[in-house]
Amino acid sequence: MKEITVQELKKLQDSGEDFQLIDVREPHEYDICNLNGELIPQGDVPSSVDKIDRNKKVVVHCRSGARSGNMIQWLEKNHKFENLYNLKGGILAWAREIDPSMPTY
Repeated sequence: MKEITVQELKKLQDSGEDFQLIDVREPHEYDICNLNGELIPQGDVPSSVDKIDRNKKVVVHCRSGARSGNMIQWLEKNHKFENLYNLKGGILAWAREIDPSMPTY
């Protein structure tokens, strides 16, 4: 599975490159803190496969990287995606290393 660090994600955002950011956490988690990604909760991913772009880089994240990693493996195995990147350490790593003012849980 391909991974991207929070530093690499920050560079992607700052560069203005066209990519898709998907958050697979639950709505109540998104309300606490988010990276302005598209919210597709883990349980909704199977019915939302058509919302995931196949033609550009897609970064998937959750709180720590575990759920997003599982979703990426599922999407690669069942839907043959090849453009998915797991955010290593999830939003917790972002709060720790990029934006210490971000609330965490």
